[in-house]
Amino acid sequence: MKKRKLHLKKKKFCFILVILFSTILIFYHFVCIVIWCFDNSKITSEIKEIQEETPIIEKEIFDGEKEQQDEQSSFNPYFDFIKTNYMEVNFSKLKEMNKEVVAWIFVRGTNINYPVVQHSDNQYYLNHSFSRSKNEAGWVFMDYRNQRDSFQRNTIIYAHGRKNGSMFGTLKKVLNSNWYQDSNNHIIKLSTPYENSLWQVFSIYRIHTTNDYIQTDFSTDGNFVTFLDKISSRSVYDFQTTVNLEDKVLTLSTCFNEEEKVVLHAKLIESQKR
Repeated sequence: MKKRKLHLKKKKFCFILVILFSTILIFYHFVCIVIWCFDNSKITSEIKEIQEETPIIEKEIFDGEKEQQDEQSSFNPYFDFIKTNYMEVNFSKLKEMNKEVVAWIFVRGTNINYPVVQHSDNQYYLNHSFSRSKNEAGWVFMDYRNQRDSFQRNTIIYAHGRKNGSMFGTLKKVLNSNWYQDSNNHIIKLSTPYENSLWQVFSIYRIHTTNDYIQTDFSTDGNFVTFLDKISSRSVYDFQTTVNLEDKVLTLSTCFNEEEKVVLHAKLIESQKR
């Protein structure tokens, strides 16, 4: 009889523990959802305010450049990409809002149209917005190892892959055939306080989390060529574009899920000093 009572007490105690644990878990997830919604609301308002207050114009390339490109495009259709107008941004207003702004990036066919910031590490903007307020949505940021005033062999830009489509949440669209089969999407526009530039996409892929594509410095030319071969061969689509030792690469990276990343690589094809 005593054993039975003891057994019932243990059973009742376990049941209470399960109920308590479940209640805590439900409450935790509820709090997470509330925070997620709050962060989304704040980041959406911030994005809208920044985009509305920042003057961005389409700046045509020089006539002399156009004439030269018209001649070249007759035998190389990819020179048609270079005729794309530059994007020019007024960074004065942006720097008043955040002195760490280093660029503005636009990727056609996605929602990516943001100012880019850079901190002294790659952690800060994982949970801080452009206004530098705490926000789990984070912001779009450049690798701290990259130089602000010039492009290195590999310039890397990161952001969270938010489910609501903000930040790099729509970067995964580049893996859809209706994105990569539209050649109008193959040019990325990047503007910095020092120059406006056009970048031609040459590789897109989804990969298990690794850091082998986020290298910024290369000890030898051979190492850089090996790097180019590796990231080019991963592409899920053949852009029929070659890269070589003289090229500079722009890398965009975000999470696809908890175990995988979505990565895009483009090469610099045209730039204009500001």
